[in-house]
Parts: sequence; C-alpha cells; structure tokens
Amino acid sequence: MKILKIVSLFSFVVLFFMYCTKTDQVVVSTASSNTTDLLALKVTTAPTIDGVIDLVWDKADKLSFTPIVPDPGNGLFTGYIGDQYPTKLRAMYDDQYIYFLAEYTDKDQSQKVAPWYFNPTTKLWAKEGSSRIFDANGVLIREGYGEDKIAMLWNIDNSTPKFSTQTCYASCHVFTPYYDYTTVGSLIAKVGKTALDSLVTSPTFKSNAASGNHYTNGPNEKIDMWWMQPSKGLSYGKMDDNYQDYAGGQAVTNITGGNANGRHVDDLVVGSAATVWPFRPVYTTDASQGSFANTQNLKIGGTGATVAVPMYVIPGSTSNYIIVADTSASGTAKKVTAVSATGVLTYSGGTIDPNTGTEYQRLGTAATSAIGAQCIPSVVSSPLKNGRADIDCVTIYTGTGYIVEYKRKLKTSDVLKQDVDFTSLQDQPFGFAVWDRSNYQHAIQPNLMLKFQK
Repeated sequence: MKILKIVSLFSFVVLFFMYCTKTDQVVVSTASSNTTDLLALKVTTAPTIDGVIDLVWDKADKLSFTPIVPDPGNGLFTGYIGDQYPTKLRAMYDDQYIYFLAEYTDKDQSQKVAPWYFNPTTKLWAKEGSSRIFDANGVLIREGYGEDKIAMLWNIDNSTPKFSTQTCYASCHVFTPYYDYTTVGSLIAKVGKTALDSLVTSPTFKSNAASGNHYTNGPNEKIDMWWMQPSKGLSYGKMDDNYQDYAGGQAVTNITGGNANGRHVDDLVVGSAATVWPFRPVYTTDASQGSFANTQNLKIGGTGATVAVPMYVIPGSTSNYIIVADTSASGTAKKVTAVSATGVLTYSGGTIDPNTGTEYQRLGTAATSAIGAQCIPSVVSSPLKNGRADIDCVTIYTGTGYIVEYKRKLKTSDVLKQDVDFTSLQDQPFGFAVWDRSNYQHAIQPNLMLKFQK
C-alpha cells in the first residue's frame, strides 16, 4: 500500500513539472501586487490599434499605479498638486513591434486647447488659459483649457546615468533657478562668456524663478519622449515622437533668455553653435508638420487698433481643432480677413457675429463655467512625418477615462540616436505622466521597469 502511494505521488510530481514547463504556458497575471514592473508578453497574434481592447490583451499582465501631481515647492504646479489618475498599463511584443495599452481615469474629456472665445463686454476675441488661473489668495478664477495628454520617457542607449534611478526626474530641472542677467543690463554683451560665467555664480545674480524644463546633464545624454497630444498627430492616428538632450548645458539653460529646454521633436538636430550670448545651440526647424497657432493680428475696421483674432474659422463647427487640409482652397476652413469694432469676423463668403448668441462666448461668470459649443480652436493640426510619426496611436474616451492603444517598431529607422531600441529585449526603465486639462502641470509616475517575456 505504501509503495502504491509513493508511486502515485511520484507520478503526480512528474506530471506537475511536465505541465509547468510547457512552452505555451501563459504567464499568470501579477496585477494585484505589481506596481513597478511591466511585463511585455511575447505574442504571435498582434492587437489591432483601434482603441478597442482585443481579447489578446487578456493574456498580458497589468501594471497598476497612480501618477500623482508632485509639489516641487516653487509654485509651478499650484492648483494641481495631489491630483491623482489611477492607471493600468499592459504591453506585448512580437518580432517587429512593441504594443502598449494604457487605461487611466479622467473625469472629463478636454481636447480643445486654449480655444478662442468672444468677450461681449470688451468686444474683443481672446483665448482661454491652457492651465487653471488663480488670484493672489489662491482662489480659482478660471478652469484650465489645456489638453488631456500622456507621455512616456525612455533612456536612449543607457546614455543618461541618472535615468536608471530617477527616470522622469533625471532631466527635470524644476528645482533649478534661472540666473537673471537683466540685473547687469548691457554689461553682459560687453564682458563675453568667460566673465558671464563668473557673474552668474554670484548669489545676488540669481532670481527665484524656476524653469521646470527638461534637459539632460551631459552632451551625450539623450532621452526618448513619447507624447500623446490631441492637437499634434492624434487626429492622424499618431503619438508625437520627441527626444530630450543637453540643450547646451546649465551654462545657458539656467540663464533667463537661454534655451532652457532640451525637448525637441524627432529629426531636429543642432544646426550650428551660437557665437554670441547666450551661446545656446541653434536647432534645425521643420514647420511643415505637427501644428501651428490659429492666430493672426488684424486692424479693427482695417484702420484701427491692432487686435488678435483667429486666422481660420469653420462656421458652425464644434471641433476641437482645425485640420490643415481644411485650410486649403477646397477645405471647409475660411481665412478671416477682417474684424469690426463689435467683433464681427469677416471671411470669404460670410461673417460670424458673436453678439447674437452665446455659441462663441463663455457660458456664465463662474470659474468653472463652460464655453459655447462653437468657440474656435486655437490650433491647426497637420500630419506628423518621418521620425515624429514612428508611433501609431488611437484613443477612446469612455466617459470616465481613456483607453490609449499604441505601437512602435522594436527598432526604428532612426540614425540620430533619438529613439530607444528594444531589440536587445533588455529591461528598460521608464516614467509615465498624465495631464488633465493642463498645459505643463502633470502627474508623474517615475521608476517603472519594462521587462520582456523571453
């Protein structure tokens, strides 16, 4: 009898280990306890990037975390500090692509960034603020009209040493004060860079303003930045592919008037080195893609004071932004050619009189009052091209939050070291950020790790 029991036990153990070593074993989800590691599941059937959660995603682990808007201590994020956005993130990969599925909470959808509205009292057109506005006592004056966005940061070729432990914060210089060169006036132009470098070390030379910009800490350090922005690429099914670099270093980034920003869209590079103060690098430009401001200046009645008004309008439209194709000769957008003393806009074929109703006005005086449905977009969006268009992306707003589905090749055609390369399948630290109706105030989740199922 004992022999029979031993044989039965041995058979069970053998069968157990045979089952657990099958090559087609599905990894058990660790979502209930995992808050830092994102395991990318190896698949042969890829999800469709359409914002609909395919069944294939059910096999992937969920990384659950809650990005929180931090308090840098300098007032930069005032009015947003402590805001939280519970997030779930999944990843898969195959021989060509890596796929991501992000789900996060957001109480309302905001994609019309800083829209134009008409003020019936002043008879002028103006733009809503892209972030919340407060008075001197901290009371909310006006809700922000920024975009709902997300971003991910990656360490390109492990070039940024601090990224492995600080991720997002490795390039964030929100705590770094500008040096206020205005206190010495034209002397700076005369003394040259050497004397300038010694001047800015003086404690009396520092201002209290903080930059809050991103730039790395060495000339060879680069960070890949994926940015989901409704006004830049999303309407064309793309996430905007950017990168961060040295931007000339702290000798110029900490000085008022310096570059102070290492964020650039892909394909842009340093075109030349400046020979005059503030000696910041000069980057190449590409104005043919992404977006541009829907703004122009016209004289009231053709001869009066110069005022800012929209450049294009789509009469009766409630869209979040104007598509660049609509501004062509055959498009639906009309070029504004004149503005009257009462704010009436003239375009080829008609006029818009914002005084006859509230469609183009604020709906009430409360800080959180909405705006009319036909308030005019302040952005003209155009397709992303080349390196900026590496990431396919589709978002769906569910009523309580967002589903964001996106993919990118494991290795892009990038030769400028502006993209992270996943082909080694090595662990990749990353950071994740969420914006809610804001311009630059955002929630942050640093110190996450992407791992690949082998």
